Amino acid sequence: MSVSAAPPQQYAETHRDRFLDELFEYLSIPSISTDSEHAHEVERCANWLADHLRDIGLDRAEVHATDGHPIVYAEHCQQPDQPTVLIYAHYDVQPPDPLDEWDSPPFEPEVRDDKMFARGATDDKGQFFAHVKGLESHLATDDLPVNVKLLVEGEEEVGSEHLEGWVADHRERLEADSVLISDSPMFAPGLPTITYGLRGLAYFEVTVRGPSHDLHSGLYGGAVPNPINILSRMIGQLHDDEGRIAIPGFYDNVQPVTDEEREAFAELPFDEKEFREETGAPALTGEAGYTTLERRWVRPTLDCNGIWGGYTEEGAKTVLPSKASAKMSCRLVPDQDPERIAELAESYIEEIAPESVEVDFEPAHGGDPVVSPRDTATVEAAQRALSEAWGRDAVFTRGGGSIPVVPIFDQVLDTPTVLMGFGLENDRLHSPNEKFNLENFYKGIETSTHLWGELHQ
Repeated sequence: MSVSAAPPQQYAETHRDRFLDELFEYLSIPSISTDSEHAHEVERCANWLADHLRDIGLDRAEVHATDGHPIVYAEHCQQPDQPTVLIYAHYDVQPPDPLDEWDSPPFEPEVRDDKMFARGATDDKGQFFAHVKGLESHLATDDLPVNVKLLVEGEEEVGSEHLEGWVADHRERLEADSVLISDSPMFAPGLPTITYGLRGLAYFEVTVRGPSHDLHSGLYGGAVPNPINILSRMIGQLHDDEGRIAIPGFYDNVQPVTDEEREAFAELPFDEKEFREETGAPALTGEAGYTTLERRWVRPTLDCNGIWGGYTEEGAKTVLPSKASAKMSCRLVPDQDPERIAELAESYIEEIAPESVEVDFEPAHGGDPVVSPRDTATVEAAQRALSEAWGRDAVFTRGGGSIPVVPIFDQVLDTPTVLMGFGLENDRLHSPNEKFNLENFYKGIETSTHLWGELHQ
């Protein structure tokens, strides 16, 4: 039942220029969490956000220190008989490099062709700020009809190392009926989307060591192991000719794709040629027997994300390198366990390594895959809110990426998550010229204003 009349939407429409100016101020803070030289900017961003949340009328907005970057917590809970929603977001951003590929400075937001360009425009400052302005529109015109809590962290882009402990320590404070996250893409422009599943992640680094130091390739070539050559051959053994991952036991716990899901995915307006052109790849590849969407959403992967060794500067240097390294990641699906997958990968990589080299295997961060229920009151309210704002029904999709906090909320708080994003897949997340369509920002605000009324019981 909707109790919100026109005033919140009217307020949002009237103040949209100010909303954009405030977002630009938020985006101008270079809160790069992975760079220690920007730690003070990350802290400044947390304080700016807490101040802003207090300014719009929330009851409480605090900055909590962690052993890493701060967490911002805020709430407005004045409806004891109404549902409580916990909004999660992150205020940290990726580094902007390479700077010379930006058409405008990454921390000087600019509008071109009805799109805003800045680092963090859609990941995740712009999407989250739509909810901030939706809340303001209610607080400025009538009572917020439900209870809202906000948890905004500063370490999402570096693995959320300190978040799970903080959530566990503040479990009672964070108690809610559902979690809302807007850090995912819409399936297509103008098509409102609810994402109900995400792949997990297992990340690791492999180093192959040969001679104790670099050697002259003329004097020693052909007589000693070349770690680059050997690592390359090992990477080539990670998949079979059908695109399946060759690690024994890798697929043991993989849930099969249901007929219902395959039919639903097939009905989505997906243009494979357009997708290929968007990637710039000459052709699409993947595991045999599955469509492109199925490969992206409901099948696991193993990819080499970076590889290096030897001499890589300008000109020639004829050396045999002493070592070569690669970073690798697996996207996982229910019910795969990241730690178990890393163990299987380590065993297999050690098995296929020749005796002429030593192998170092270093696991890094990971995250569990998750599938959320689609029949909760919050999901149904989100469907109605999206329909009101966008003028069409929302579609359900699964996502190929990972949001590590989702399984944390599922396991620590036992709270279902609703992923309702306003960005687009071509918004160049983590790349130069990151953007956010102005229409999506304003429609996101409108969706948020409708959502709080739709949640009222």
